[in-house]
Amino acid sequence: MIRTILIILFVICFLILSIPVFLVEWLLGKVNPRAREISSLRIVQWALKVIAWLSGVKLTVIGEENIPKDVPVLYISNHRSYFDIILTYARCPRPTGYVAKKEMLKIPLLSRWMKILHCQFLDRKDIRAGLKTILETIELVKSGVSITIFPEGTRSKGESELDMLPFHEGSFKVATKTGCPIIPIAITGSSAIFEDHFPSVHVVPVTIEYGAPIYTSTLPKEDQKALGQYIQNVIKEMLKAHAG
Repeated sequence: MIRTILIILFVICFLILSIPVFLVEWLLGKVNPRAREISSLRIVQWALKVIAWLSGVKLTVIGEENIPKDVPVLYISNHRSYFDIILTYARCPRPTGYVAKKEMLKIPLLSRWMKILHCQFLDRKDIRAGLKTILETIELVKSGVSITIFPEGTRSKGESELDMLPFHEGSFKVATKTGCPIIPIAITGSSAIFEDHFPSVHVVPVTIEYGAPIYTSTLPKEDQKALGQYIQNVIKEMLKAHAG
């Protein structure tokens, strides 16, 4: 429970102390927008690394060399914990936005950072608004920003990582419309940090594996038509390897 309290206190302090930072970042953006992007990214990544350190997570990372450093990518991952975001975003090599649920906009200061970092907010109850969000996300990738999507749409609560929810096919339009590579991510053990024994944070091993880049245009036609199922199978094979 002590770890949970420390994490909560750190998050509150970071958000409050970041209020004057918003002004500095805004001024930097007026002079050099690219510098502001990198600066904001590193500030938030530092905070997320502190949270990970406070949680005591024992992290194993596999295949990080598979992430292209010179082009934007679409990260696709399984999702069982809030820590999936904390652990993966702390490792993004270039400006990256996450597709999050619209409800996150209600959280003061945090939502401000998310907007600065190109996060997109999805209304899961409004199909038309959801389509608009995907179109805006496509334009972001064209501008050079990587995007992370958890295509299950919510956290999976199955008994194991292999019990994934179906992947929403609309999530992959970002790759098919821009030609950017898909980086599949397999995360094992993250729910044991917090969700499995809420509200305590436990010290546990977690594995994150980045798969080889997948270019949709090179896939067989049948896999292109069922891209969600294809990518889910790729992630599932990595998860099986972790279990082994």
